[in-house]
Amino acid sequence: MAKRLLIVDDEANMRHMLSLLLGRSGYKVETAANGREALEAVRRTPFDVILCDLKMPEMDGMAFLEAAGELIGETTVIMMSAFGTVDTALEAMKRGAYDYISKPFKPDEVYLALRKAEEREGLRHENRRLRETLQRIEGDCRFGRLVAASPAMQAVFDLAEKAARYDTTVLICGESGTGKELVAQAIHQTGIRAHGPLVAVNCGSIPENLLESELFGYCKGAFTGAEHNKPGLFQQAAGGTLFLDEIGEMPLSLQVKLLRALQEGEVRPVGGLTPQKTDVRILAATAKDLAQEVARGAFRQDLFYRLNVLMIELPPLRQRIADVPLLCRHFIARCNRRLGRAVQGVTPEAMAILLRHQWPGNVRELENVIERAVVLAEGEQIQVGDLPPALQGRQTTGAGADPSGFSIKAARRRLERRLITDALKATGGNRTQAARLLEISHPSLLSKMRLYGIDL
Repeated sequence: MAKRLLIVDDEANMRHMLSLLLGRSGYKVETAANGREALEAVRRTPFDVILCDLKMPEMDGMAFLEAAGELIGETTVIMMSAFGTVDTALEAMKRGAYDYISKPFKPDEVYLALRKAEEREGLRHENRRLRETLQRIEGDCRFGRLVAASPAMQAVFDLAEKAARYDTTVLICGESGTGKELVAQAIHQTGIRAHGPLVAVNCGSIPENLLESELFGYCKGAFTGAEHNKPGLFQQAAGGTLFLDEIGEMPLSLQVKLLRALQEGEVRPVGGLTPQKTDVRILAATAKDLAQEVARGAFRQDLFYRLNVLMIELPPLRQRIADVPLLCRHFIARCNRRLGRAVQGVTPEAMAILLRHQWPGNVRELENVIERAVVLAEGEQIQVGDLPPALQGRQTTGAGADPSGFSIKAARRRLERRLITDALKATGGNRTQAARLLEISHPSLLSKMRLYGIDL
């Protein structure tokens, strides 16, 4: 489609000459004799480019730029004048002009200015497209406050999204620090009970003699100090979700009462005689293997089956190490906002250490490591020295441990080979992604793989 171009100039000969010149170049040209006519034109029609004279009667170029404002939006404006100075050009650009050419000019100067404008417009569109693509990719990598791109976690997201659509009990399993509570929050917030409260309780943090009254409430006079009726968490979560974290820590004596509450949809407060109806959805989480707990008699089998309507298992971070770079970017951005820092990323050497670590504390451990590194970072990149000593110690350092002695070249070769191997493993052998992690070109990666005999 031909681009629309508006020529604004009080000289008829100039308008005629530019119309012929640019019409032959494929532009759909309109003209205006002054800023006021140009203003009417941009109100009627959106233009891709505007060539505007500076000195004109009725409304000059500067006044036109000021008056047009949002009407021209991202339209490329090129100013023209025989009386221009550097200060004039700068003032025009401050008001939204892209370029400035001095009269008299040769046709090539106009073509060059328009070519530069087209290149700039192409870059602008490309940047917009890339931003939209990144936003779409990041959207696909998020579920609530969870961030992940690995196939294992994408499967978790899909299952959790399905669970959110139905009012069913969900059992969330996984090691400590994998994000079980975040999954529960996301299921509640995207589910059919999002309008109701989300009430969470850690079953392992409340003493056994208090947990029953905490869950089911109590009546006045039920025990010493019970001076009034108190609703339990089941009542507080009415219409919403009750999240029972670390359900595997619940005492056996309470498990039978919880089972009745789930099966009958009612609870009996401590000291009460009449059961009370409840309307809550139950989400439970545990770091224990409840099937094993059932086998050794530490957890009721009937309660396990009642909770295990839909199980979501969160993989430990060491099994989805490819998520580490994405999580690092997420935590760095969050720390920057909270701490007022401007850290941009992680150096390849530091990232190699993070990719090799086994993360026994899972995502929570990585978050703490990144926060520490953001606080300590001196520049825009997190360096090896910003990581905890325990992680740094995983690098092989010291000449005495290697027959190559103090050779910097040999040490560099060892480091390059290790970084390339780690990056390929982290990306599942995807060489394009590995090259991005290593911050080298794809051909350079292939060359180094041949050099070091790496076949992954």
